[in-house]
Amino acid sequence: MAVSYQHLKQRPFAPVRQRYTERDTMLYALSLGLGNDPLDAAALPFVFEGAAGGLRTLPSQAVVLGYPGFWAREADTGIDWVKLLHGEQRMRLHRTLPASADIVGHNRITHLTDKGEGKGAIMVTERRLETADGELLATVQQVSFLRGDGGYSQRDGGQPSDDPLPALRPTPEDRAPDFTDIQAIRPEAALLYRLMGDFNPLHADPAVAKAAGFERPILHGLASYGLVAHALVRQCADHDPSRLRALDIRFTAPVFPGETLVTEIWRTPDHPNHFQVRARVAERDKVVLSHGWAEIA
Repeated sequence: MAVSYQHLKQRPFAPVRQRYTERDTMLYALSLGLGNDPLDAAALPFVFEGAAGGLRTLPSQAVVLGYPGFWAREADTGIDWVKLLHGEQRMRLHRTLPASADIVGHNRITHLTDKGEGKGAIMVTERRLETADGELLATVQQVSFLRGDGGYSQRDGGQPSDDPLPALRPTPEDRAPDFTDIQAIRPEAALLYRLMGDFNPLHADPAVAKAAGFERPILHGLASYGLVAHALVRQCADHDPSRLRALDIRFTAPVFPGETLVTEIWRTPDHPNHFQVRARVAERDKVVLSHGWAEIA
């Protein structure tokens, strides 16, 4: 079955009702490496419910809440899911995430853009994360690159193709970053992060990773996204997660568990609360996340 524009755009998603607990919040932080240093007082409030001031929630946890599962693998989508890559992630926080709550995720496909035969297609899914009482917590957009589904708009007599989202802004090349953050990624990081709900075997099964063109399982894009969010909170928000209000970023190359992520952050000249960000892997000196933009109150 090939990709159908109308089928995907109209695909219904049942509301995802979820109760997450303080245990889930601590597990999320641990999956990103917080707690690696048991003497790191700044990390303790994210992994220990008895910390002074209570348990804190990393803002990037919003991207794993209300998640509908790896639905792209279902046969009715027509998506060549083995060749699906996470292209970009965009997030807006409308209020601070509580350490535990009953929430509802409302998911839909907002954009499907054909890049042409052999060039893939771009799919945007949006999730509105609300409390059980209907208060909006966060809006999350995931941009996926469907590497095996380009040219769909030219088949079956022609199908629509949406305009893409506004392009993200390139990170500076003409000056050194204002902040640099270094994080070692644990060798089992992808296996831990799977417990957040993304069970795509690309991140666990060496055979699936090889079929997708990788030498071994890669880290989830959202795990590296969470590492960058933590770097921003640590470097620019004085460890206060409530100050991170938005984070958009592009995934440009895979990250492998066991590598070292170097996050580079620039102040922007046009707004004191806006920052540009990218990340590279130290061992390969390879930029793996770019075109990043963040808002910090």
